[in-house]
Amino acid sequence: MIALGLDAGLGGFSAAVCGPGGEPLAAIELPGNVALEQGLAAIGMVLRQAAIAPAGLDRIGVGIGPGSFTGVRIAISYAKSLAQGWKRPLAGISSFDALEAGLIAPPGRTLLAVVRGRQGVVSVRLRAAGAERRASGYVKDVLHELRADLDGKPVTLLGNAEDVLAALGERASDVQILSRAVEPAALAVATLAMEREPARSLHEVRADYGELPAAKIPKLGGALGESST
Repeated sequence: MIALGLDAGLGGFSAAVCGPGGEPLAAIELPGNVALEQGLAAIGMVLRQAAIAPAGLDRIGVGIGPGSFTGVRIAISYAKSLAQGWKRPLAGISSFDALEAGLIAPPGRTLLAVVRGRQGVVSVRLRAAGAERRASGYVKDVLHELRADLDGKPVTLLGNAEDVLAALGERASDVQILSRAVEPAALAVATLAMEREPARSLHEVRADYGELPAAKIPKLGGALGESST
């Protein structure tokens, strides 16, 4: 099986191709918010580097978030368009699964995967004692919500660890940071897509933003915007 992976939720835009057995054939990562301007060119480049034509792909995988709101939307739009145009099955992959791809969690420790959203906001997935919990919001609120699984416990951090490290240090008994085993993110997405059942319909592949963007209420002008005193 050969899979194309796309991701723009965990940092810059990345694209990768995996071959049989998960062998990396080609990968590229573009730093910064350039998915809209350079994403399609990067996909074409990675296919050329892997010497794979669209007809040679068996599956497409895409990171569905949480992560960058704009990046996730763009990557999913690309993936759906390519899947429809090339008539290839599409699999959506969680950012948390992409972060944990290829890792063996240390036994006896709580695993906390952290994904950065908008400024000051994170989405996390906690795994401890066979259970799994998720939370999104401001760092202090998220850690407070998960306090029963964090306070006084040894914790292993993965992802955007720097966003929660200081606050977590006040709760956990010991904090360990792990680096990703598979990079860029699109390579992890492609590898996981080879193992997953694809979506039955492109409509099933939806963004997981963790938390919705902050809403701004527009100010109304004229008579309707004037308050009576």
